[in-house]
Amino acid sequence: MTSRKSARPSVAIIGTRGYPSYYGGFETAVRKLAPYLVEEGWDVTVYGRPGSTREDDPDIDARVTTRVTRGLETKSLSTLTYGLSSILDAARRKPDVALIMNVANGFWLPLLRLRGIPTLVNVDGIEWERAKWGRLAKAVFKGGAKTTAWWATRLVFDAHEIGRRWKKDFGRDGVFIPYGGDELADLPVEPGLTHRGYALVVARFVPENTINEFVEAAARISERYDVVIVGSSGYGGEIDERVERLAASNDRVRWLGHVSDDNRLFSLWQHAGAYFHGHSVGGTNPALVQAMMLGAPLVARDTVYNREVVGEDARLVAPDADAIAESVTQLLSSPREQDDRSAAASARARADYSWAGVLRNYASALRDLARLPSGPSQD
Repeated sequence: MTSRKSARPSVAIIGTRGYPSYYGGFETAVRKLAPYLVEEGWDVTVYGRPGSTREDDPDIDARVTTRVTRGLETKSLSTLTYGLSSILDAARRKPDVALIMNVANGFWLPLLRLRGIPTLVNVDGIEWERAKWGRLAKAVFKGGAKTTAWWATRLVFDAHEIGRRWKKDFGRDGVFIPYGGDELADLPVEPGLTHRGYALVVARFVPENTINEFVEAAARISERYDVVIVGSSGYGGEIDERVERLAASNDRVRWLGHVSDDNRLFSLWQHAGAYFHGHSVGGTNPALVQAMMLGAPLVARDTVYNREVVGEDARLVAPDADAIAESVTQLLSSPREQDDRSAAASARARADYSWAGVLRNYASALRDLARLPSGPSQD
């Protein structure tokens, strides 16, 4: 990394699985942001984990520096341990500013503050309310949020509702920067499916994503339409086994597991007749934004976060299998409504959730912090 006297500012990006990685929303954001910052004149270093990046990615930008550190690869400790090893390395190298993903890394922010490195922290969702975490993990995330509130120089909220929660719970303001989506030309339909003829869900298999309810609804939906399920828990378990049994016993239900090929996933969204988005805990969901950009007709779980993103451009339903099945089936049976909701969703995404705007806002926030002196929080 460059020193503070260099003409090129330097940034360390910490808290993702690395560059380029296709694991989740943070990783997608970094795949976009790191090359953009390089183009804007930054020296960019992205920290990651062993074996988590795609070295043969044709879109990789060789100007982005990558550093792999060590940690414990377990469900409960991976974020904490990889975060610590990355922050220790960054503190030694002393970039001009650090972009930190995930409040679990808040415990280690004092190490950067002691080195005079300002931090921009994307707090993600309200992790301590996620059903997938046990009591200890929830306590860790809540503690990380508190230390993030104390030690972060500036915060990023990907939804206005997340910002309101942080103001209420921790007394901190921040900057709103959501996720973006890619616009694409028409892609071919997945073999064996028809345009607007199937229901789709894309989600990690955790209870707060309403997967159990959707799987129950899928049995009814598949009486008339194909159903495609994309995702897994990543660790195996009861939901994976339930989906596997359903797909094995029902010719109209396809379980594709985790799809790392973006074009294949984008095609599934682009041609879906009804895309169910069941995420309930979090802010602006990257998958939802991308589905909107590609014009997927939406049925979404009714939450404050989903309402903020979709506005009036989706059917909103309770987390109930009967309600999901009814709404999805009605949408699949109405080509005119599909077309109307598709056009409205893509127009809203282009207006409010373009990558161009997202990347400009991150660059602006980082430039501001690179000029700020270290010291008390700036908000």
